[in-house]
This record gives sequence, structure tokens and C-alpha cells, in this order.
Amino acid sequence: MPSALPTGDPAPEDGALPQSALAGLVGQTFGIYLHVPFCTSRCGYCDFNTYTAVELGDQPGASRATYIQSAITELDLAADLLGPVLPPVSTIFIGGGTPTLLPPDDLGRFVRAVQSRFGLAAGAEITTESNPESVDAASLSELAAQGFTRISFGMQSAVPHVLATLDRVHSPGRPQQVIREAKAAGFASTSLDLIYGTPGESLDEWRTSVEAALSAEPDHLSAYALIVEDGTRLAARIRRGELPEPDEDDLADKYLLADELLSRAGFTWYELSNWARSPDHYCRHNLSYWQGANWWGVGPGAHSHIGGTRWWNVKHPATYALRLAAGHSPAQAREIVSSVDRHVERLLLDLRLAEGLAVTELSVAERGRVPHLAARDLVQSAEDRLILTLSGRLLADAVVRDLLD
Repeated sequence: MPSALPTGDPAPEDGALPQSALAGLVGQTFGIYLHVPFCTSRCGYCDFNTYTAVELGDQPGASRATYIQSAITELDLAADLLGPVLPPVSTIFIGGGTPTLLPPDDLGRFVRAVQSRFGLAAGAEITTESNPESVDAASLSELAAQGFTRISFGMQSAVPHVLATLDRVHSPGRPQQVIREAKAAGFASTSLDLIYGTPGESLDEWRTSVEAALSAEPDHLSAYALIVEDGTRLAARIRRGELPEPDEDDLADKYLLADELLSRAGFTWYELSNWARSPDHYCRHNLSYWQGANWWGVGPGAHSHIGGTRWWNVKHPATYALRLAAGHSPAQAREIVSSVDRHVERLLLDLRLAEGLAVTELSVAERGRVPHLAARDLVQSAEDRLILTLSGRLLADAVVRDLLD
């Protein structure tokens, strides 16, 4: 979760949701996200809501040992507010931070709490993120035994000086080894995350990272362009002139190279930054975000969306835990999404997907702009859906602006 939260409107102390939101649950898929805000160290590029042990100190409510109990208390609140007929959970995603800094049994306790309060849909996807160095073969086997079906590792790069610029630490070859260990443990789907565009990274070095990731034979791979976030160490270094800013043409070249290498290896893109060996390995939880489904976000700084109402929790783990201990909702603020905002979001999010945007979502004026975009080889139409071309994927935000303009 990003460290900066939007303003929104005050959330009620008891967390009660409008009736319109509860009505939006009926017949819709439902997911649970858990944010684990702990890291051993803070990466120089990271703007997520995470904390090291030094930063948290001994503040009440900020202990890793008691964190899952606070999260389960929020699950109880969710069940009370969404009842009496609760939707079964199709996906659980535990992200961070580094969730696997918590013991496997703690993460399993959370999964069991979801199951006991909501129930799990048949074939539910249960994912945890992890750093390669925060698990071993034994802990991976424990996680699989706790019900986890999918695991995503933050690899970022295979090039030492690139990792150093990002303030990332892992042993050479560890990401490849950990994929093998996860498969041996019984995970049905494995994923690696890469970042491209780090200052000082050459195109050949990016090729090295992609090829190293492919050599691990994961089922899924994400490749994200580096975003320099205000307030991070990386932003400060660039501002001081120690490092160059990412170059847009360089980012485009690296995206094209990734798509070429991944396609050649049998992966297909299903979202702008995500490729999988088959639809069975798509991240269904993240797809639910892009498709505007419902989910409850548990944890400090976590965001939720139910039936057109969005809200977000207080950021600090201690404040989060103290609110729950006092019987209050941890929600800081919320908003009801307007029809105009919903329309813009559908364009932004659906066009990110390989299946594209239903033409019926476009207004008459927006449909009139499609031929111009098609003439520039940015979009194509297939079965009444508008789909980005490879060139369009490089300019996705600009395509949306042109449609709305």
C-alpha cells in the first residue's frame, strides 16, 4: 500500500457501510487482502506503508507477535458489517512489506480465520508475497501445508549493482533456487517480480535479469517500470544529481525486450505488467482489482472496495491495533465513487487487460475517437472489445486521455 493516503470523507467510528455498498455484494466475487507492514530494511525506491523494527521500536500494538490477532479482529469487524449472508472468499492475498517475516502458522491462522468467518469458494486462490531470503525449503513446505496455493517473490534484478542502487539484498541465484523450493513444497503457482529502468541499468543488464528469471521457470512473471516516489532515498539521490532520472525511451525499450523474451518463452501478457504461462496462472486476486470487484483490505493503510464505496485504514500499525482494541473501526476515511469516476476507472483499468474494454462502455463521442487511435496503431477492435496493440501498451495512459478528451 502506498504511504500517502487520499483525503476522502471521515469514516464512521463503527465502520458501518451504506446500504448501497452492501447491495453491491450480491452475486459478486469477493477477496480479502492482508497488508503485513514489516520489513527487515527499507528499500531505497519503496514508498509502501512499511516499517522496520528500528522504526517501530516497542510501541504498543506494533509487535509482530500480536499482529495477526489484530488482523483477525478486523476480520471479525468485517463479518459483522457485511453480514448476515456473507459472500464466500474467492481470493486471499497477503502482501507487504514482507509477509514471510511472520511465522507460517501466523499466516495460516489468518487463512483459517477467513475460512471460518466467510468460507472459501471452491478452488480459492491463496497468495503470499515473499522475499527470496525470508523463506527456506522448510518454511515453504509449512506455508503450503497452511493452504497457500500461490507465492510471489520479489526478485527485482539479477545484476548486483542494480540491486545495490535499489537497496535490495539477496544472494546470487537465490530467486531461481527459491522457485524450485516452492514448487517442491507443492505451490500450484509461482511468480517472480522484476523492476526495469533503475538508474545505471543497461539494456543488456535488463536482458540478463529477464533471462535469469526465465531460467527459474516460474509460472508467472511481473515486470514493473521503476517509479521514483517522492520521499524515498532514491528520489533524494536523483534530486542531488547522484543518479540520473529514468528515461522514457529506455523504459519503452526495456518493456519491448521483456515482452519479446517472455513471449518467446511461452508466456502471454494478460495485464500491462504481467505475463503467465497459461490462464491458470493469472493472479486472480489482482485481476479482481482491475475488474472493479469487491475486496476488504485488512491492516494498516490497507484499501477496501465494496459496492462502489472505497475506504482506507489508518497507516501506523500501533494506531491500527489500538483502534481495534478499543472496539473501533481502523478506517481513516472513505469515498463513494461517482458515476463519472467509475467510467474513467473502467477505461483506465479495462484497457490494461489483454481482454480489453467493451465498446459498450464508451460514450458516442468516445467511440468517435477510436478510428483515430486505430489509425495510429494504438488500439484494435475484436468482438466488440477495444484492445491495446503493443504500441498502445507503451502509451496506455495517453490512449485513455485521448478517448476521454
